[in-house]
Amino acid sequence: MKPSLYDIDNLLPQTQCGQCGHGGCLPYAQAMLDGAPHNQCPPGGTRVINQLSQLLNRKPLDLNPDNGIEGPWELAFIRESDCIGCTKCIQACPVDAIVGSGKLMHTVLTDLCTGCGLCVAPCPVDCIDMVINPKQPSDLSNADFYAQAHESRDRMKSRELRLKKLADQKKRKHALHKAQIINPEQTQEEKIVFIQEALLRALEKNKK
Repeated sequence: MKPSLYDIDNLLPQTQCGQCGHGGCLPYAQAMLDGAPHNQCPPGGTRVINQLSQLLNRKPLDLNPDNGIEGPWELAFIRESDCIGCTKCIQACPVDAIVGSGKLMHTVLTDLCTGCGLCVAPCPVDCIDMVINPKQPSDLSNADFYAQAHESRDRMKSRELRLKKLADQKKRKHALHKAQIINPEQTQEEKIVFIQEALLRALEKNKK
């Protein structure tokens, strides 16, 4: 039986780092389902390549050096004395591993950080360093490795859901604001129709 997208995604480390050349673990899983090589994930390294080889019934391969090397796991570290509280790192983190508020210093929750490094480039004051994670893949059994990966994926999904709700609320607020500036002589029924049409347009735009 051909493996599903879910089966393939389940074997990835869920760092969402993009080193595979795709926009995260799920897009890479889709690419493999469509025939892409299974040796393009540096964070997963040999462990993940071997697991994917078995699932996809493919020959085990060495990690493609074009995607990086199987180095030690890392963590993001914010030099708090240099942080200006711009929140750009928070916006970039795919798993909500950075906390802080605007114009206040931020900090990394090391137990949640996947070491993806996506927070480094957006920082305007270059106050984020990638440091060696005291917990390395060799310290983890397969069960622990994938339990950690799936927890990271759950946090990513929760974040995406939260951001979608916020975006929907913003669109509804915008639609209601526009409704307040329509012709005051319109009937209540016409205003309701206007609001409904505005909300439908917002939802359709969101789907694209």
